[in-house]
Amino acid sequence: MIYPVNHFRGLLLLFSLLIASTQFTFSQTAGIITGIVKDGNGAVLPGATVQIERTNKGGYTNAQGRFSLETIPGNYTVLVSYVGFVTQHQPVTVKAGSTFEVNISLVASTTMNELVVLGSRGLPRSQTETPVPVDVIDIKRIVEDAPQVSVNQILNYVAPSFSSGVQTVADGTDHIDPASLRGLGPDQVLVLVNGKRRYTTALVNVNGTFGRGAVGTDMNSIPTAAIDRIEILRDGAAAQYGSDAIAGVINIILKSSVNQLGINVTTGGNVTSQAANNLDGQTVQTAVNYGIPIGNKGGYINFGGSYDFRNYTNRSGAWVGTIYKAYPGGVDKTDSFLVANHITRNDIRMRVGQSKLRSAQLFVNANIPLENNGEVYFFGGIGYRAGNAAGVYRLPNDSRNVIEIYPLGFLPEINSDIYDRSFGAGIRGTLGEWKVDFSNTYGRNEFDFSVQHSLNASLENASPTKFTCGGPIFAQNTTNLDFSRRADIFDIAFGAEHRFEKYQLVAGAENSYTDYGRASKIGVDANGHDILIPDPQGPINTLFGPDGTARAGGAQVFPGFRPENAITATRSAIAAYLDVEANLSRAFLLGGAIRFENYNDFGSTTNGKITARYKLSEGTAIRGSASTGFRAPSLHQQYYSSTSTLFVDGVAYEVGTFTNDSRPAQLLGIPKLKPEKSKSVSAGFTTIAGKFSFTLDGYYTRINDRIVYTDQFSGSNADTASAVDKEIYQLLSLANANRAAFFANAINSETKGVDLVATYSTRLGKGTFRADLSGTYSYTQQVGDIHSSPKLKGKENIYFSRTSRIYLERSVPREKVNLTLAYTIHKLNLFVRNVHFGSVEEATNDPAFYQTYGGKVITDVAIGYRLAKEVKVSIGSNNVLDVYPDLVKNPANTTNNQFRYSRRATQFGYNGRFLFARIELNL
Repeated sequence: MIYPVNHFRGLLLLFSLLIASTQFTFSQTAGIITGIVKDGNGAVLPGATVQIERTNKGGYTNAQGRFSLETIPGNYTVLVSYVGFVTQHQPVTVKAGSTFEVNISLVASTTMNELVVLGSRGLPRSQTETPVPVDVIDIKRIVEDAPQVSVNQILNYVAPSFSSGVQTVADGTDHIDPASLRGLGPDQVLVLVNGKRRYTTALVNVNGTFGRGAVGTDMNSIPTAAIDRIEILRDGAAAQYGSDAIAGVINIILKSSVNQLGINVTTGGNVTSQAANNLDGQTVQTAVNYGIPIGNKGGYINFGGSYDFRNYTNRSGAWVGTIYKAYPGGVDKTDSFLVANHITRNDIRMRVGQSKLRSAQLFVNANIPLENNGEVYFFGGIGYRAGNAAGVYRLPNDSRNVIEIYPLGFLPEINSDIYDRSFGAGIRGTLGEWKVDFSNTYGRNEFDFSVQHSLNASLENASPTKFTCGGPIFAQNTTNLDFSRRADIFDIAFGAEHRFEKYQLVAGAENSYTDYGRASKIGVDANGHDILIPDPQGPINTLFGPDGTARAGGAQVFPGFRPENAITATRSAIAAYLDVEANLSRAFLLGGAIRFENYNDFGSTTNGKITARYKLSEGTAIRGSASTGFRAPSLHQQYYSSTSTLFVDGVAYEVGTFTNDSRPAQLLGIPKLKPEKSKSVSAGFTTIAGKFSFTLDGYYTRINDRIVYTDQFSGSNADTASAVDKEIYQLLSLANANRAAFFANAINSETKGVDLVATYSTRLGKGTFRADLSGTYSYTQQVGDIHSSPKLKGKENIYFSRTSRIYLERSVPREKVNLTLAYTIHKLNLFVRNVHFGSVEEATNDPAFYQTYGGKVITDVAIGYRLAKEVKVSIGSNNVLDVYPDLVKNPANTTNNQFRYSRRATQFGYNGRFLFARIELNL
C-alpha cells in the first residue's frame, strides 16, 4: 500500500462529509429546467453538456438524452453542446415551483465551436472563445476514417503541434513512443484523464531517440475504444494544472454512452516494395465499447477495451563487409563461410523498423448521480503489452558470440512485459454556492525486461540463451480537493493537491549481468605467475574471444539490472492553487492563476499565469497569456542506473548510467540535479465567419537548467593517465562498462513557434464537405553557455554534445502542415489527408555522418460505406504513395547497410505504404 491506514481513514471521512453535503436542497422557491437533447435525425444524445450561462449550474444528459437542472427563478440562457455539433443557446424563464420544458435539436458542426473545459477553471467555452489555444480531437469520428489506431499516431497526424514516432533498436523505447508538444520534451507536457493527472511510465529514454533522457506518459496504454475526445491545451499551464505543464496539457475524456454495443475491427499490413515478399507489419485491432445505464438520473458505467497485434517491419539491407574472420590473423573468409553454410548475405540482417507488439487493455468510466446534482464517479483501467524488439546482429567469430551455440552468429531480442493499472474515484456536488470535487487517482506502470536468442559470452558453452533482466516500476497517487463557483462577473476556483510517487528498479537474474571471466589477483606463485581467483568484480579479464578481445559479461543486447542498481525511492508533493477569471464586459475577459507547490526533495515553488481575451466582434477575438513553470527532476532521472550496449556512430559501447551522487559523478564534477524553470508567453487571433473558422497563435518558451542525458565519458588505464581517469576506468570496469553517462542540468533553451488551425464546412450537392487545415512551426535552440563544472573544463562537448543538441533541436520536424478533406453523401464518405513533415537532421558527433533529411508529404485515403444503420465498412491507406525518408548517404553510418534510414531522426517512420480494412458494428 502506498498510504498508511490512517491516511485512508481521513480520506474516507472527508469523502463521507462531501456525500452528506450534496444533500443540501434548494428552498421551495426553486424551479426546474428539463428537456431532451437530440441530433438532427431525431436520435437522442447521451452525455451532451448542458450549462446555465453565467451560473455554476450544469450537467450532462442521461442515457435517454434527458437533463434536469434546478435553479432560482429568473431569466437564463441554456447552453447545450456535444462534440461535432453546433452549440445551442436557448433562452428560458424559470418561475418559482414550476418546471420549464425545453427540447433541443443539435445540428452537425461546421466550425471549431465545441465547448472545452481545459484551459479555464470556469464555465466551458467554445474553442474560438478560450483565452488560450485548445484543440478538440473527436476520436470517435477519426477512428471511423483514419488508418491510425493508437492515440499517439492519431495525434501525430491530426494535432498541429504534436509529434510522435515509433522508434527502432532503442531498447524499451521501441514500445513507448516519445511525444512532443510545441517542440518541447515528453516530460514537459502534463497528461490528464477525465481532468485528473495521469502517471508517467517507469521507463526513462536513454538510447538514441528523440526525448533522450526524458520520461513521458504512455497514452497508447489507453484504448481508443474508451475515448470520447481529447482536448489539447497548447499553452504553459503550470499555475493551473501542475508545475510540470510547461508545454501544455492533454486531457483524455472517456466515453459515457450507454445501451449501445460498438465493435470496431481493423486489419492491415505494409504493402511496399521495401518489405520481404512486399508485405510485413501485419496488424489487427479489435475494439469494443458498451455502456450500461445506472438508475434513471443519467448514471452510467461504460466499458471500453481492445486487443491489438502488430507484427514487426524490417527495412534493413543485406550485411556488407566482413561477416566471418578466421583466426589467427583475422583473415576474411566470408565467401567460403557463406557457401559452406548455404546462406547469403541477406540472411545476416537486423530487424530495423517497428517492433512486434501484442496488447490487451480494458477501461471503465462510471458516474452515479446523487441528489441535487451531486455524483460519485470512478474510472480506470488495466493493460498488458508484450513487446519484442531486436538489437544489432552479433557476427559468428565476434568475441560476443560463442560459435558452438550460434554457428552463424545471432540476432538478440529484447522482450518487454509492460503492465499498467490505474483507478480514480471521487465525488462532485454543491456546498452552498460552491461546486466541490474531491478525488483520488492511482496509477502504476511496470516494465519487466527479458532477453532471448542471446547469451552471456563469459559463460562460453555453458551460457543459457534466455535471461530475466529485471526492470523499473513507477507508481503515483494523487489526491485533489477543488472548489469553484460563479460570483457575479467572476469565475473563482481554488483547491489543493497531494501527490505521492514511488520508483523502483528491480535487479535481474545473476547470469543476466555477471561477468564470469573476471578475476582478482591474490599473489604470485613460485614461478612468478599471478595467482588468480574468480571474482565477478575483479579487475582482470581471463576469458578472450577468437579475436583476442575480452569476452563480454551479462546478457548480450541488454545486460540485466544489477543488485547495486536496485533501489526504492519515494517522494511527496503538496500544492495549492487559486484561479480567477473576470468577465469585465461581454468583450473583455481577464484571468489569473497562482499555484504553490512544495516537494520534499526539491523545496517550494510558486508559479503564476495571466490570460486575456478581447472580442473585436461577435465572431472575432484576440487572446494572450504569460506564465511561469517549474519541473522537478523525475525520480527516474535521480535514481536510474544501469549498464547497456549503446551504439554511437555505429560503434558499440557498454555504457553505464550513473546517479549524480555516485563516485564517478563526483570524480567528474557532475552536480546534483535541480529543477527546471520556465517562462512562457503567447498571443493569438481567432475568428468565425460563416462556414469558416480560423485561429492563429504564436508562442515563446524559455527553460533554464534543462535536464539532459549526457554523452559518454570514459576513463583511462594508460600509464600516463591521471589518477582521476584511472579511478574512473576502474569504477566503470566494475560495472561492466567502458563509458559513463549522467543526467545533468546542462543548458538553457528557447522555443519559438506559431500554430494555425482553420476549418471550412458546407453543403456540396446532396452531401457535406469539410476541410481542415492545421500547421505548426516550432524552433527550439540551446541558448547561452553549457553549465559545466571546473572539473569538466575541456569536456563540455561530452557534457552536452553536438548529438545532444541535434536531439534537442532538430530530431523532430520544425514544421508540419495537415490538410484533411472529407465528403459525406448518403451512406458514402470519402477521406483524403495530406501531411507535410518538415526536415530533420542526423544526431551525430561525426561531421562525416551529418545529414539533413528533406521534408516529405504523406497521403492518407479512405472510403467508407454504411451497409446498414448498424454496419459500416471502410478501406484505405496510410502513405498510399509509399513515400520513404531520404536514405542515409554515408555507407559508414549504416552499420554495414543495416540502418539504411536514420534511426535517430523522428519524422514519420519508414514502414512505407499501409493498407487497411475496417468493419464497424453499432448494435
